[in-house]
Amino acid sequence: MGSAGREARIDHRALRANAAELVRRAEGRTIFAVLKADAYGHGAVPVAGTLVAAGCERLAVMTPGEASILRDGGVGAPILVLEGAGEEAAGELAGRDCAAVVHHPGQVEALARAARGGPVAVHIEIDTGMHRMGAKPEMADGLLRSAIETPGVEIEGLMTHLAHADEPDLAPTFEQLSRFREFVKRARAAGAAPRFVHFANSAALLCGPALAEACPEANAVRPGLALYGARPAPHLPGELSPVMSLVGRVASLRTVDPGAGVGYSATWRAARATRVATVGLGYADGIPVAASNRGAVQIRGQHHPMVGRVSMDSVGVEVGDAPVVVGDEAQAFGDGIPVEEAAAAASTIAYELLVGVGGRVPRIHVGV
Repeated sequence: MGSAGREARIDHRALRANAAELVRRAEGRTIFAVLKADAYGHGAVPVAGTLVAAGCERLAVMTPGEASILRDGGVGAPILVLEGAGEEAAGELAGRDCAAVVHHPGQVEALARAARGGPVAVHIEIDTGMHRMGAKPEMADGLLRSAIETPGVEIEGLMTHLAHADEPDLAPTFEQLSRFREFVKRARAAGAAPRFVHFANSAALLCGPALAEACPEANAVRPGLALYGARPAPHLPGELSPVMSLVGRVASLRTVDPGAGVGYSATWRAARATRVATVGLGYADGIPVAASNRGAVQIRGQHHPMVGRVSMDSVGVEVGDAPVVVGDEAQAFGDGIPVEEAAAAASTIAYELLVGVGGRVPRIHVGV
């Protein structure tokens, strides 16, 4: 165990099971497994090895630096860099044999100048409604022409990103896919022959065949969160297993008198004499302050409420008469408390909890 028993256990058996479920749902489409932000906090290099072996043929990261970490770690699978690369990073990306998403002609030109021994593969992203990255619809054809006409780059893919796929009402998503299909048709008419066409994130992949049927041109998917065993929204189906379990240890136990406060500013006071455990997990480890007096931990299979303000290194937990002793393991989320449940208690989302697990918490990979 790490300092004060802090540990994030990464279960590769669960990771393989989730990959198998998503491979099944992909129905033959190529999977770009998303490993951005250190594989959502799980550890990109070991996770990549497991996912590639489980049938995720290609990987996706956000930055050129993340791609370099994978290459330095011995990962040889094809990598797509989602934010692309400007002038400074283009050479690194080309030299690492990675593909890049392009959002504007300047990226195309930078990659072309950095090409070594063959063209750099690019994926053209069109903004169909996310309004975050990708070429605006009125500029997408110009970006397409730039990529077609510029020596040193090769159009490997066309893509878009969905803004509403995790919502029950899929009407806005169908509108996005209609715009995307129009762009794909124009790109092919202009002479582009992309190997991959993709739009589906975890939510789109989990929500069933309707979206795939609405865009039959798509032959690849980009799951992220679902690989790690969490759902982007409660209504989405799928047999998924949590991969990360964040645990600490009970560092101390004390009986608190009625009316006594616990933690900074005494934001919680005991209604009766009760026992409170101090668990060695705090906001430096990934427990949000917003979970104060709202979250829970699991000790010996039972859930116990967090009491008092979450501090940097610890949190109070009311255990009452439960048979809890110093040294017991306490889980903040994982196979006992779903990360979605822990996130809801802190008014946040599972993504933020997973990537927020602190750097001093060792990742212990099991079932590799």
